[in-house]
Amino acid sequence: MLVIFLILACMVLILCVLLFFRHPERKIEPSGTVVSSPADGRILLNEVVFEKEYFKREMRKISVFMSIYDVHLNRVPIDGEVVYQKYHPGKYLLAFNPKSSELNERNTIVIKTIHGEELLVRQIAGGIARRIRPYLELGQAVNRGEELGFIRFGSRVDIFLPISAEINVELGQKVKGNKSLIANMK
Repeated sequence: MLVIFLILACMVLILCVLLFFRHPERKIEPSGTVVSSPADGRILLNEVVFEKEYFKREMRKISVFMSIYDVHLNRVPIDGEVVYQKYHPGKYLLAFNPKSSELNERNTIVIKTIHGEELLVRQIAGGIARRIRPYLELGQAVNRGEELGFIRFGSRVDIFLPISAEINVELGQKVKGNKSLIANMK
């Protein structure tokens, strides 16, 4: 009986790991000024905040919370060039905690579009997530839908847009990386 229980427990564990590390193929199309979701999950926040790491001004912040059931591969939300990238060690507060964006382990990437506009994507580790694996480097040209990085075992991705951006999502809305269009940079 114990052997059967152990086998079932191992099978469930293997299934959970495969669920976390899945990599669905998604069609990549040129974006122009359209911004797609960088992650699968639910819209947790949509607010104007003072972004103090890079822009040092008020920006529109959209947060996507990734549950354990979502794909955890993060994708580039718009065509452009990586003009800033910085990893920050930190705590492991629960991802829906408002302070997690500033205190948790995180990786910040700024992409400059061909139109000269910039947006910031921040990968944030959570209470269960303990490792962020960024894939992009400073100066790299990127296209919407390419792999941006991976947060092992979940968490959250924040995207900071100009206040003038036209937002296409609502709080609680389910989004998919590279499929859901969250904003238009105009």
